[in-house]
Amino acid sequence: MDSYLPPGDTPDLDLNVVSQALAGLTPRPGTQSRAQPCRPANSGHSDGEKPVEPKDKEQILGAITVDRDLRIVSSNLGPRCFDGLTAVPGEPFVDLLPPSDVPAVTRRLRRVVETRDPHVARVQRIPKPDGSELIVSLSILPSPPPDDGLTISFIDMARRFHLYAAASSIGTTLDVGETARALAASLLPWGDVVAVSLDYNVWTGEQVEDRTRLRRAALAPERSWPDGFLTPGEDLPQRARVFLGQDTEAHDVQGTVVLPDRAAIERALGGDPRLLRALVPMEGPLCMAGVPLIVEGPDGEAPIVLGVAEVWRRPDGPLGPFGEDLIDMQELVSRTAGHVDNARRHEREHAQVIALQQRLLPPSPTSTIEIASAYEPTTPDSAGVGGDWVSSFPLPGGRTALVVGDVVGHGLGAAAAMGQLSMEARAHLSAGLPPDEVLARLDETVTLLDDSETGLAAGYSALNSTCCIVCYDPVENRCTMSSAGHLPPVLVHPGGRVEIITPRAHPGLGTAFVSDEPFETTEFGAEPGSLVALYTDGLVESTSASIEEGIGTLSRALARIRPGDDLKEAVSRTVGALDPHRHGLRDDVTLMIARMVGRPRGDVATVSLPVGDPRIVPRARSLAAVRLRRWGLHERTYDATLVVGELVTNALRHGAGEITLRLIRTGSRSVVCEVSDPGNGRPWQHRADPLDEHGRGLLVVHAVADRWGVRWNDDGGKTVWAELTA
Repeated sequence: MDSYLPPGDTPDLDLNVVSQALAGLTPRPGTQSRAQPCRPANSGHSDGEKPVEPKDKEQILGAITVDRDLRIVSSNLGPRCFDGLTAVPGEPFVDLLPPSDVPAVTRRLRRVVETRDPHVARVQRIPKPDGSELIVSLSILPSPPPDDGLTISFIDMARRFHLYAAASSIGTTLDVGETARALAASLLPWGDVVAVSLDYNVWTGEQVEDRTRLRRAALAPERSWPDGFLTPGEDLPQRARVFLGQDTEAHDVQGTVVLPDRAAIERALGGDPRLLRALVPMEGPLCMAGVPLIVEGPDGEAPIVLGVAEVWRRPDGPLGPFGEDLIDMQELVSRTAGHVDNARRHEREHAQVIALQQRLLPPSPTSTIEIASAYEPTTPDSAGVGGDWVSSFPLPGGRTALVVGDVVGHGLGAAAAMGQLSMEARAHLSAGLPPDEVLARLDETVTLLDDSETGLAAGYSALNSTCCIVCYDPVENRCTMSSAGHLPPVLVHPGGRVEIITPRAHPGLGTAFVSDEPFETTEFGAEPGSLVALYTDGLVESTSASIEEGIGTLSRALARIRPGDDLKEAVSRTVGALDPHRHGLRDDVTLMIARMVGRPRGDVATVSLPVGDPRIVPRARSLAAVRLRRWGLHERTYDATLVVGELVTNALRHGAGEITLRLIRTGSRSVVCEVSDPGNGRPWQHRADPLDEHGRGLLVVHAVADRWGVRWNDDGGKTVWAELTA
């Protein structure tokens, strides 16, 4: 009959010996692990090794010995973490385990009994009488001969699991504030109050400077705070730098500052009542640990302090004064510092992209068109701001370009492609190219951006980006449109009838390998009072409905806009009406609505000039002079007649067929002179030789006009225009 020791811990079961045995089973760099039995305490130590002397606060190791029948012989469960767990000699060891784990652990125990090969580091749950659970690393070691039983060690994993769980909850977002709040909540088990403050530049995304400027980022727990205590969003006084050790002696745990009592806290803050009220969260006995958030400096420079986490607690409370737990706190804060720096970098990138997109938004309305737009980027904690963009700008002849695009991808790569495409589109349209030719050039640009050697960024591709261009002529009250794979514009007629302007299908930019069809233009009427809406897919996409249904919802919202409605408010209402349709999808939302005003008939004068009339040039000058005086543009009358004469002469000499002169008053002090002819030769200016009788016309136009250029017409002809401002 087996004999067992009475219940309770047994001094003969030395935890130092168990610790050494476990260490022998843990491989060191460049060594083999040593499988050896757990020797008794009086066996001595080879190679001059000394047993580990565990400190009470660090002790997380317990052990139980069992016989071949797996019944408990003795135990040492002295460390505080095992309080409540009782190993009764003579009872089966597996009675300590959850019933579901008994078969698997029993097989492991019997295998070690038979083979004498240790089994190390099984993560195991151990129920406690109070209903809680221990999480331990369980190792099974063979007892030395002649004993044929086992020594089973427990290493408490609570600290590791808490750190793992806390670290797992931090860094799941690229939002600075959310990361700070997650850190504060994760540190709360070590204190009564946690305050996280970050350098001001972390919020703006800029590089943190040498002298830290702190702003409160998070507080835990959520509760009401004393009057005067600084809350999130408020700047901390410079004296708060004592919590970073920059004005006081730092603790020896990697820069952590410990103020062990209220007297030390008051000394650190100079006894200033205002500072104490602003920075100290509680009355009575108190201690504080300030753990800095530190990251490595760029290019080997000095480390950068991003902020500080303050853990406040009562030294006479359950947690007591700060001790070894500082190491755990510092480890968690150190991990978080990298996430905060990532969030800072993302914030900088996010701000740069937003600034670029804001610069592309339509300017103030002109006398011929009213424009309003909305751009709602994805949230900062997403993969990055997308490549949606809208742009509006004046074109020669008082026309207006409306452009919308959606560049593939997110972040700076997409932003760079977006900026290049938008500026290139503006340059080509301002030079007079029609929308289809502009898209053809953008198509080539996207192909170049995708090139591995000349592209914008490694791994980034703008292929299949989409774009739609609408050019509005307020004189003709017509729009010319061309699209590359983009969603169709929505036209709302003055009476409220909605029309989807669907061009001939064409894939996105840079996809010539899919289709080599040329881009085409579509024309549609846009009478004064009409609305034209351009948008991106983020506005109409949904997980529960088709794109067509989303466009239908958009169309109904646009039809509710009345002629007298403020267009900016109408845009906001329209975006809001689409919110339920999107069902929380996270994509950039872009919408631009243009209300066509048109050009008053009295601001336009058009006349056809017969080519056979020998007095065609003087007649054109006379017509221009009369019209400008009628418009009150006396200051530029002479210059306008000079420009008109040179342009008509050029058309006579180099053009073919009928010549049309059109004068457009584009403002109270500006006029555009246009001369059109069927010829397709491109006018160009050059410096004539001194004896040449001709060749100076465009030099004169260039010297007199504020701007001039050439626009190609749909009928194959051209229009040469010049703008003059008084």
